[in-house]
Amino acid sequence: MPQQLMNVGKIVNTHGLKGEIKVLPHTDFPEIRFAKGSELLIVPEDGKAPLPITVQSSRFHKNMYIVKLEGYDNINDVEKFKGSMLKVTQEDLVELPEDEFYFHQIVGCHVVTDEGQDLGVITEILTPGANDVWVVKSPAGKSILIPYIDDIVLDVNVTDKKVLVHLMEGLL
Repeated sequence: MPQQLMNVGKIVNTHGLKGEIKVLPHTDFPEIRFAKGSELLIVPEDGKAPLPITVQSSRFHKNMYIVKLEGYDNINDVEKFKGSMLKVTQEDLVELPEDEFYFHQIVGCHVVTDEGQDLGVITEILTPGANDVWVVKSPAGKSILIPYIDDIVLDVNVTDKKVLVHLMEGLL
């Protein structure tokens, strides 16, 4: 089975002339992912083979990470990476505490209410601020927004891909 890769960021642009790249983080652990010595894979947009790279340095700047890669010292060396994704292998995932989940574990889960109503499948996760919002596609094709808060999300079973929710008034 091919190794599963997880997104940790998207290379959105170059930064300066010394080979730095601007990365939009797609991870809850950017300080770990973009730390000096961290090993990542650049997965090019064009479908070419993933390229292993090592982070030389990084800093947070305007909601992005400015990342310097070992061995890439010129804007011309990194220009080709624009639009590529930065990924890690599944073995490199950070162990999460109980009751915390990775996006890839939640997307695809079936959502059922505590009254037995099937709401649909989680298709994406929005992170607008205080708490995440799970987008559920109903069997009718309608999108339902479920805030990820204790009063609503009662149980998450990633093994069975099932989420139990309590519908509060006005949610649907």
